[in-house]
Amino acid sequence: MLTDTETKLLGVLMMFIMLGMGASLTFKDFAIALRKPQGIIIGLFCQYGLMPLLAFSLAKALALPPAYAVGLILMGCMPGGTTSNIFTYFSKGTLSLSILMTMSSTLVAIVMVPLTLAFYSSGIEGQWQVPRENVIQVLVVLLVPTVIGIALRKWNANAGAVVELIGSLLGVFVILFLIGSWVPRNWQLLQQTGFPVYAGSIGLGLAGFTLGYLLSRLLRQDERRARTIALETGIQNGPLAVLIVLLSFSGTQQQEVLLIPVLYSLFIVITSSAVTVWFRRITTREEQARDAAKIGALNAA
Repeated sequence: MLTDTETKLLGVLMMFIMLGMGASLTFKDFAIALRKPQGIIIGLFCQYGLMPLLAFSLAKALALPPAYAVGLILMGCMPGGTTSNIFTYFSKGTLSLSILMTMSSTLVAIVMVPLTLAFYSSGIEGQWQVPRENVIQVLVVLLVPTVIGIALRKWNANAGAVVELIGSLLGVFVILFLIGSWVPRNWQLLQQTGFPVYAGSIGLGLAGFTLGYLLSRLLRQDERRARTIALETGIQNGPLAVLIVLLSFSGTQQQEVLLIPVLYSLFIVITSSAVTVWFRRITTREEQARDAAKIGALNAA
């Protein structure tokens, strides 16, 4: 699968990504979020209520073999990824909400990821369970640079902003890195992979976008916030899932479990780009309609 050098590089890049995530926030942001927490609460429910259940349901409906089912369930249990912040920005969503949702789901992940993963993978036959201690170990290690990033932003806002930008760009780079290094070496495997695996890899993100948006609108979030929550729900932290698989499995087992997290990371960039273009057009039309209404009101006056 990934070479030792690629695995170590992935670990280092993930630490820089989490550093950038932390640098995007201040303690004041958390205080503001606690005064109007509805969006974050909805996001956390989508992240650890809807997505694990959705991944489990897809694995059952598609009758995936145990290794692929574990990979899909692991992907559904992950917190949000920093990539969602970039797509939210370009879609003209509510960027502050996206960042806070990513941060909140990552902080809660230490408790929720092991719980949801153990619950939904408990019925899978064979030695496919991901050890809880491996998940906690990875998450704790990654939270350290996150806290350092928050402190850096408080100490120097300009330095924090630069680190935030670098971290966000690295989020996209890691996914492209995985694709560029893994896909060519496993091209024959991809050709032999059946439709159910691709359906699960692509369907998890698409269903996450849809359910995140519908639930947000049902709970009376405005259109922009609902679209932001949709992106945050559908875009999981693929590189984090890859790290957990590399730590937990080896040999053929690792290759099989790793397949869906890598495929998800590939296709989520494509589907997120399409959804972002669509959301951006909708937001632009809404802005033009509001501007036209204001001009009409001024002319009538």
